[in-house]
Amino acid sequence: MSRLLRSPSVLRQTIPRVSTSAYSSASASASTSASLCLPASFTTLRRAFSCYSARNTFAPRPPTPRCYSTASPSISYGPTDAPALLSQTIPEHFASIVAQFPDNPAVIARAPVASSALTAVEGRRQASLPPITTLMPPRETVYTYGDLDRVSDLLAHGLQSRLGVRKGDRVAISLGNGAEFAALSYALFKLGAVLVPLNPAFTGTQVAAALHHLGVKVLIIGAVTDLPYKPGRGRSNLPILSELVDGEENLSKPAGERIQSSQVPTLEAIVLLDNTADHMAVAGSHDFADTPTQKTKSALTPFLYLTDGIEVLRDDQIAALRDDPPPPVRPDETLLASDTVNIQFTSGTTSQPKAAMLSHTSILNNGYFIGRRMGLTPEDKVVCPPPLFHCFGSVLGYMATATSGSAILFSSPAFDPAASLQMAAEHRASGLYGVSTMYIAMLEWLEQLNHQHQSQLQHTLSAGTNEVKQKMAELPTHLRTGIAAGSSVPESLMRRLFSTLGLQDLVICYGMTETAPVSCMTAPNDPLEKRTTTVGRVMPHTGVKIVDPNDWSRVVPRGEPGELAASGYLLMQGYWGDAAQTDAVMTQGEDGRTWMHSGDEARMDEDGYVAVTGRIKDLIIRGGENIHPLEIENCLFQHPLVAEVSVVGVPDARHGEAVSAFIVPHAGVAVDGGMSVGSEGEIPQEEAPEIRDGQEVQEVQVLTADSVQAWVKERLSPHLVPRHVFWTSGYPKTASGKIQKFKLRDTAKQVLATK
Repeated sequence: MSRLLRSPSVLRQTIPRVSTSAYSSASASASTSASLCLPASFTTLRRAFSCYSARNTFAPRPPTPRCYSTASPSISYGPTDAPALLSQTIPEHFASIVAQFPDNPAVIARAPVASSALTAVEGRRQASLPPITTLMPPRETVYTYGDLDRVSDLLAHGLQSRLGVRKGDRVAISLGNGAEFAALSYALFKLGAVLVPLNPAFTGTQVAAALHHLGVKVLIIGAVTDLPYKPGRGRSNLPILSELVDGEENLSKPAGERIQSSQVPTLEAIVLLDNTADHMAVAGSHDFADTPTQKTKSALTPFLYLTDGIEVLRDDQIAALRDDPPPPVRPDETLLASDTVNIQFTSGTTSQPKAAMLSHTSILNNGYFIGRRMGLTPEDKVVCPPPLFHCFGSVLGYMATATSGSAILFSSPAFDPAASLQMAAEHRASGLYGVSTMYIAMLEWLEQLNHQHQSQLQHTLSAGTNEVKQKMAELPTHLRTGIAAGSSVPESLMRRLFSTLGLQDLVICYGMTETAPVSCMTAPNDPLEKRTTTVGRVMPHTGVKIVDPNDWSRVVPRGEPGELAASGYLLMQGYWGDAAQTDAVMTQGEDGRTWMHSGDEARMDEDGYVAVTGRIKDLIIRGGENIHPLEIENCLFQHPLVAEVSVVGVPDARHGEAVSAFIVPHAGVAVDGGMSVGSEGEIPQEEAPEIRDGQEVQEVQVLTADSVQAWVKERLSPHLVPRHVFWTSGYPKTASGKIQKFKLRDTAKQVLATK
């Protein structure tokens, strides 16, 4: 590792105070664009999320003055005076929150029960019905801050005394969103162990590679992995574990005794969280019943072994801990705020994931500043569908809520649009998080529910209890705020979220795993135009700059595109075991500060607002002209028949690269022309209208490749018109919901090679 990254003084440097000026108020044009049209009528459920009250109509609010440098070069530093940078470890700060709000709800988590899936949705665009789940409530766990403190103490003692977990040990967690994940995270933080969250969808090969790379000591994993968009459905993890526990010497061994794994020599224990009761179909499958799998189970440590048999999701046993709490946790070594406490795998949009090392200081303060800019309070309840194995779910999620005394709500272990909206309604949540694809799925669910399946809704309501029906009929909207992040958020989608879901204070966060993660963010009181077209301004105690991608020493002028870089407390401590990759992205500038280069193209305006225009590697160069895919994507996203779009460049003999658009049409829309691709089944080139009782029910709308090209040609320059149009049912994505465009390019090249 380089001298720069070995030096603690460089990584923990404070940001120098700079000359400042208060930024200007909102422009008149921004305030006049705030008038939004609301739908005329919704179903009972949709009314729970609609904006019919005066509080939800846009009125321009004066920005709160804050200090930012606005020199001509594209460089800006956030405030360094207030709020102050927290110097505590995560457990120290958490203890202060517990002392202030012991009885406030901290975590409310739901898990599907075996009968909760009315329609098992194989893919939201493949289904003939919207993804409706029953309104009968699934199993729900509620932790107050005091409960979360006690349960995490209990788990920490089990990990320490029974499995020998010490400060610095890497402990991997492969679970869906739930109360257990939150409690385990704080247990590890209290011990000074390093939390390694894994994507539950990882294959056996990916799990083994991740564990081996990081030298993981303990793996905690669910027996079943829940699948997005498939409530109550799942995948057995036992075949994966049978690959890790591959020796006869591991069979019939006492719980807690060290296992042997040829693939991961450092692995000493696999703790199995038995969630099969929520997935009876999986529990009865061959994966669970065959002899090798049963032998594998005998080598695993039951989750209850950590808690001495206490079931931490049962209300009576949670209550019992209040009367007889565990003793305080004592780590084997003193914890420091600079210690690595979390290793996050990067998304891998353009390459293989890397393991970024994050400290107490970086993730604690990042969550704290996010909550402050959002305006979170102890009265807020935030529904968080993004996964906890990603920075969005963990830092923007439970770290932002926990530092604010707010409650975080997990509607399902894996994303389910219906469950997310139902939980927001039933708990009168004030916040709702999501990446673009999640928000689109929720909006589509409401639209289908409202326009196409009134009878199914009425049937569902009539099948529920009077209590449930009364709740759904009487609920007003309480949604106010939220975060859209993870990928670009089209302006038209932002406006739909304002008007349809009532998210008037919705903010956009920009960042990357290596910056823990957020470096730029909008604020609820920013001008509307800035909130919908930029990722906001730099965060406190942070610096951002836009540099020439071919010469990182040159900061470009305001308004000129370049590569975005960030500096400050939030930087990772490096990639685990990869000094070369670390040195390739982290450099020391002429100002003496360490800068993390993002690979994202961005512009900074005179007020310090940053607009991200795409990945530099995604830039299309056609005939010597640089084309930004986001400009074409935003144009096509406004087409009434287009649900989602992603634009890439493919090799072209004449122009170097040709613009290619991968389009997901709205449900029920037929397509014509172009080329169909996708692993979830090809979209039909023709579709007959629905006939019921001899009458045509609905005329099928057709989206053609020619109409797509004409739409762009009418609105943008001719060289931006897609030459190739591909129809698809979905995109290859990272765990955080970012589209892996390099895979789309590969697909396009393969398809075009056969033409």
